[in-house]
Amino acid sequence: MFNVETAGWHVIISVLLIIFSFYFTLTFIENLHKGEDERVTKQSKLAAIICFGIALVIPFLIALITK
Repeated sequence: MFNVETAGWHVIISVLLIIFSFYFTLTFIENLHKGEDERVTKQSKLAAIICFGIALVIPFLIALITK
């Protein structure tokens, strides 16, 4: 069964980063529709990409380190 103690902190951090990525993606789409501030749109897009990329890389690196 799944519990927090066996999952490790890297899984929790990855899940949080995916949630942040989803939030920034929604913010990007909202700002894109409003069309008000291009700077905020670019920042939310970049934040979504960075959060999602880190969320995918962390488990990969942990798997490489532990084996």
